[in-house]
Amino acid sequence: MTQSITPQELSSLHNNNQSLELIDVRTPAEYQEVHVDFANNIPLDRLDAKTLLDSRNGSAGQPVYVICKSGSRGQMACKKFESAGFSDVYNIEGGTEACTAAGLPVVRGKKVMSQERQVRVATGSLVLLGAVLAFTVSINWILLSGLVGAGLIFAGITDTCGMGMMLSKMPWNQGKGSCST
Repeated sequence: MTQSITPQELSSLHNNNQSLELIDVRTPAEYQEVHVDFANNIPLDRLDAKTLLDSRNGSAGQPVYVICKSGSRGQMACKKFESAGFSDVYNIEGGTEACTAAGLPVVRGKKVMSQERQVRVATGSLVLLGAVLAFTVSINWILLSGLVGAGLIFAGITDTCGMGMMLSKMPWNQGKGSCST
């Protein structure tokens, strides 16, 4: 089961000068927009928990703290660590949003359109395109809208979003040199 701590507990640990490893699993563009100042960015789709754990010089026995926007991707990252045999991993409750609200030191950069918003725009556009083409060109284009709807159902059931994963790899979502491994 995934362990979690509050932003206040994270702040207390950091203020007590405990060396802690905080991994931000959001996309580089999201990280560039705002991140806790002592977080390292390793996007969830690039997170290789085993390799990361093997490369921890001198801190192999220390816990790992994971953060995302609001907590969901952080839980997925914690599961990756647990699958790699490491159970001393903590998800930050409420993610970066809660840390910002709690007053933790953050670095702010360029404002970007969130990945979730990009998915909504792309999904809505595809559904509308399918409906318009079905009405004006061929009824067979209604399949496009149906496939997008099926994709949304799959995303809801599995808590994974194929379109979000594709969009995260787009150049505008890579940020400028913000990803550290």
